Amino acid sequence: MVQSAQLLPAMASKYPSYRRRWCSVAINLCVVLVFIGGNIDPSFAFGSKNQVKRIYDRIAGVPANEQELQQMLQAGSLQEAAEVPLSTTYFYDVTLKNMAAPWTNEEQTAFVELNDYTATVIGLVRDNIDFRQVLYADLLYIGNSQLVPGLPSYSLSNNDHYVALEESGVSLREGLVQATQSSEAGFPTDATAGVMTTRAAGKAFFSAGTNRAMLRFTLMNHLCRDLEQFKDTSRPADRIRQDVSRSPGGDSRIFLNNCVACHNGMDPLAQAYAYYEYAYDMDNDPTGINGTLLYNSEGQTDPTTGTRVWGKYHINANNFPFGYVTTNDSWVNYWRAGPNAVIGWANDLGGSGAGAKTLGTELAHSEAFAQCQVQKVFRTVCLRDPSEASDVSAIDNITGSFKASGYNLKTAFAETAGYCMGVE
Repeated sequence: MVQSAQLLPAMASKYPSYRRRWCSVAINLCVVLVFIGGNIDPSFAFGSKNQVKRIYDRIAGVPANEQELQQMLQAGSLQEAAEVPLSTTYFYDVTLKNMAAPWTNEEQTAFVELNDYTATVIGLVRDNIDFRQVLYADLLYIGNSQLVPGLPSYSLSNNDHYVALEESGVSLREGLVQATQSSEAGFPTDATAGVMTTRAAGKAFFSAGTNRAMLRFTLMNHLCRDLEQFKDTSRPADRIRQDVSRSPGGDSRIFLNNCVACHNGMDPLAQAYAYYEYAYDMDNDPTGINGTLLYNSEGQTDPTTGTRVWGKYHINANNFPFGYVTTNDSWVNYWRAGPNAVIGWANDLGGSGAGAKTLGTELAHSEAFAQCQVQKVFRTVCLRDPSEASDVSAIDNITGSFKASGYNLKTAFAETAGYCMGVE
């Protein structure tokens, strides 16, 4: 604990871009230490100055001034009161950015540069857009060049655009403008899939490997479940690729009792990403800083596969030559049946499709997606994991409000702050 407390201010001193983050962490840490263990009164009627102060602190990460407190005290509802901190630059520049940044990298750290993934999440929340679109819309948030003269153009080959935007000091509340991936990145509209097809996501989850990482981290970030929680040996194994040995170490029981439980559902879904690649120079740029997100459009073929499917989908074919050979980007959701039906898949979707956009729609329209967003907001605002029966009940209620609001994530922030504001 002492080492962590010493590390954050040291990093803030060494890296100026982290200073605002450190200030927010320090303030929120004080809040949680003071009020931890307090009972919550979700039926609170506005009139307590201390409680509205805590609502502001929890959402904005900084103390409110007297004018803001009075405005909140005079509000007619929790949502109206919460609009005060929700409209601050701190909410966008610190709270939202720190919540979304870990989703953009395998290390799940917030200490990364601003990028197109994080910016798009922030923009969706700012503009009150149905948050399900984060996984399938042709949307991209870029910097406002009118506010930042000389801002480099958006590029799929570097992150200079967002680095310059962050270093300019312009708040992300005003500094982001809505664009489309099809116009800025040049992808066909049906190849755009929200944050999954941003450059930052490609760099983190499409680089090297077999593109399974994109599915895994999308499930972790947006359904709040890792692959272990999806394990089910009862699903068909017919779509498992050739690179998965059916007798690892010479023992087929390992495959039948362990490997198959993940791959039987994962491989049919990860096929949706078969036309995407993140290309970079592994020798001179091993971390892919200057890599480029690529997509094989109609008429483009990979020399290894002879189709639009990238060669990574056919690697290690000799591990099991009789395994599934990927020839296109069609996917099927075998997890709709069996124990993973608990995810709450949408009945009006067919459970199959082609490409990342339709897969993103399948994931985002599940009950687990809605609940996951509320759980992440709960951790961000309450500074802890839900652990008590009252927490579970509150998350269920807030999830209902989130859905009823048209999946406006600000609703979740407001109601969660009200739940975690503490007693007088």
